Amino acid sequence: MAAIEPLNDTERAEALDGLAEWDYDDSRDAITRTIVFSDFVEAFGFMTQVAMLAEKADHHPEWKNVYNRVDILLTTHDAGGLSERDIELAEAIDGVLGED
Repeated sequence: MAAIEPLNDTERAEALDGLAEWDYDDSRDAITRTIVFSDFVEAFGFMTQVAMLAEKADHHPEWKNVYNRVDILLTTHDAGGLSERDIELAEAIDGVLGED
């Protein structure tokens, strides 16, 4: 299996241009997003959908849920930072939210 490479500065900038709702975390070379839902059930339902996508992609978010809020951080530990896998998962998450 080929090594996963982190995005270079140009690739990162281009990828972030397409992810308007995501913020770049320079300290972790990661992208983050907070999503607020109407209640816990809606938040947990969203997390369940994302969990299935993440498992299929074999790429899992760092996240936490407090009542109706879900905080997500995506980075690729094997690459030592942001990779194409993170961008693809962020796009899939946006798709679950109907933002694709």
